[in-house]
Amino acid sequence: MKLRELFRDLSLENVVGDMEMDVCGIQIDSRLIKSHELFIALRGTLSDGHAYVDKAIENGATAMLVDTFPATLQDGITYIKVENTELLVGVLATRFNGDPTKHLRLVGVTGTNGKTTIATLLYNMFRILGYKVGLISTVCNYVDDEPVASTHTTPDPITLNKLLGRMVEAGCEYVFMEVSSHAVAQHRIGGLVFAGGIFTNLTRDHLDYHGTVANYLQAKKSFFDHLPKESFALTNSDEKNGMVMVQNTVASVRTYSLRGMADFKARILEDHFDGMILDIMGREVAVNFTGRFNASNLLAVLGSAVSLGVDVEEALRVLSMLRPVAGRFETVRSSGGVTGIVDYAHTPDAIANVLNAIREVLPPKAKVITVVGAGGNRDKGKRPLMASEAVAGSDRVVITSDNPRFEEPDDIIRDMLEGVTLEQRKNVLVISDRREAIRTACMLADKGDVVLLAGKGHETYQEVKGVKHHFDDKEVLKEAFADLSV
Repeated sequence: MKLRELFRDLSLENVVGDMEMDVCGIQIDSRLIKSHELFIALRGTLSDGHAYVDKAIENGATAMLVDTFPATLQDGITYIKVENTELLVGVLATRFNGDPTKHLRLVGVTGTNGKTTIATLLYNMFRILGYKVGLISTVCNYVDDEPVASTHTTPDPITLNKLLGRMVEAGCEYVFMEVSSHAVAQHRIGGLVFAGGIFTNLTRDHLDYHGTVANYLQAKKSFFDHLPKESFALTNSDEKNGMVMVQNTVASVRTYSLRGMADFKARILEDHFDGMILDIMGREVAVNFTGRFNASNLLAVLGSAVSLGVDVEEALRVLSMLRPVAGRFETVRSSGGVTGIVDYAHTPDAIANVLNAIREVLPPKAKVITVVGAGGNRDKGKRPLMASEAVAGSDRVVITSDNPRFEEPDDIIRDMLEGVTLEQRKNVLVISDRREAIRTACMLADKGDVVLLAGKGHETYQEVKGVKHHFDDKEVLKEAFADLSV
């Protein structure tokens, strides 16, 4: 594609070089540059792409998008200067890949909790309905039935648009995508056209990046502010920020609720570890999920499907066939009658939700034993809040390591313990080795009890000092059940 065509109608401050030049690719990582590609220099939180302009040229780049010209301009290279490169990267990636969302119906799911469950269940529902479908999620991306490894909740714009382009080539009609607050703030979704957006909830998370809850909220809200008029905006009206999210959108607003009047409404008739019976819009539906938060997620799935044109009765039929997503309230039963639950809950609100769901179906006199940690190099302020919620909803708590990354596990645990009173500490154990913590929790359990492993969910690794070591909560839980015969 010629640079002039790629940058058509965009505001450019200065250009040095040939805009009739052809480029055969776009990259934001100088290490991935190939011959005759455009390198976009982004100013990130950890590094500045402008420092790698010369490296990109060494690797074959022939065009540069910058917000500051380098001291020396090399012959044969086109330099394009704009006010902020981050604002254009999504638009350029979309254009270069043939505007894939013009050929797809893309639905984005945003919120602190529930994004993976809702996006994945929508993907599964539409495949059951016979469509070719794409999924972009934390656990795994899919191009119809082909899995593509996932490294971020929302990929960078280059990766994202290449993936969407592959979905178009595969004949996908719908794509369901998790939209993180980082992705909105960093303009990763710039240039994409959404057929709809779903809001789940907003609680404290990612303040290490956004700084304040207000900034975090604004990032989420910005997604809905930019939805096109032809799209739908489906929001959780049970959530205090539900209507705030859609107050400035031009999209068609629809609501879902377990508590009040809404376009899509449900109430729980029966709740068990093996599933629920729901009254959904006057129809009784049995589902394979547990807890109020999952009932809310299922309403979001239903509301989105109907907003995309699926018949209500058909959507409800498929809803009853869906199964929980890996690492989201995933149950493992021991031979001795102990129920293990693996859940990705890694925020205070998510921990409270999953513990409330357990308490609602817990047999009389049974105990809840929770294993919980917090990730390193992330929002430190939520650590004591997570511990506080775990202690409030559990009979025993084992505080342990999660993904310490470049922090010391004991320092993270110390932060968590600030949320536990001296009186509460008699029911709290500290075991930094996560495997041993899980085994200990299983040893403490009796028949009828529940062991909750919170925080890692679907992840199959522990990240320590930049190295990922294999670790799967579900796998370790099964081993502990077998070894201990609990």
